[in-house]
Amino acid sequence: MDKILIKLGGYQGPNSVHTRAAIRFGEVLQREVGERVAFELVGDVLALGRKSGELPTMVESGELALCYMSTVRFAPRVPELAVFELPFIVRDRTRAMQALEGTLGSLVRQRMHERTAFRALGFWDNGFRHFTNKVRPIHAPADCKGLRIRTQLSELLGETMTALGFVPIPTEIKEFVEHIASDRFDAQENPLTNIFNFNVHRYHRYITLSGHFFGASALVCSQAQYASWPHQVQLAVELAAREATALQHQLAAEEDDEIFAKIDPRENEVIRLTAAEHAAFVQAVEPVRARHLEEIDPKLLAYLS
Repeated sequence: MDKILIKLGGYQGPNSVHTRAAIRFGEVLQREVGERVAFELVGDVLALGRKSGELPTMVESGELALCYMSTVRFAPRVPELAVFELPFIVRDRTRAMQALEGTLGSLVRQRMHERTAFRALGFWDNGFRHFTNKVRPIHAPADCKGLRIRTQLSELLGETMTALGFVPIPTEIKEFVEHIASDRFDAQENPLTNIFNFNVHRYHRYITLSGHFFGASALVCSQAQYASWPHQVQLAVELAAREATALQHQLAAEEDDEIFAKIDPRENEVIRLTAAEHAAFVQAVEPVRARHLEEIDPKLLAYLS
């Protein structure tokens, strides 16, 4: 009997919490049904010349069985996920992940199953997103004025950056990493894990801990491939996803402190906003929040508060 090939794709290097969780997925899968499955991890599609945004398409086409990807990518088809694109909505990452493992996550899984070709197997912690730049310390919205900032491919995120005074440049992560050393971008926003693992800190001296967004990723599987697997393999995939997700949450919660320990204060200045400074950023984006909150079911916000 031919083994079933199950390929999982990602876009980060070997030391990232996402890649380590993906490795755990493969280990559990082999432990449970090793004789029936051949597991292959495509850890970093960027190194293969592909874009991170291609990962869901690669799953839809059957080139991959699974991938992890920012929930921003799925929000156009699963509007409930747009709540994670609103600034300063999530204040407690533990609460956010509990919601995604509970009622909110169940709703998103159902909607994704109904509206897409994907089966959501888990939700991963992408951490709070912060500003970095190479021009000046950012303490207030006025410090953002005119800075060209790389953003994810989201109109809503772009609106937020514009409200703060930035000039947003929506760009794929592959293209951003390739141009980080050039003059194309003055600033960017990412969780600490990406700031460090994509070497942004080598080019951007200033790191402002703004926490303006909280990021989540979905671990998704092709519904078609999942349906084609024997029941025992399906159960093993679900178990592997649960164990990988548990590890990812643990690693993500620990990583911020680990990264702070690695950052050289001679090379980088970390700006920790005061309560008043943080409030000024919240106030600056309030028109964006107010406009889009009208489109969000209040129940979704309740899950996160």
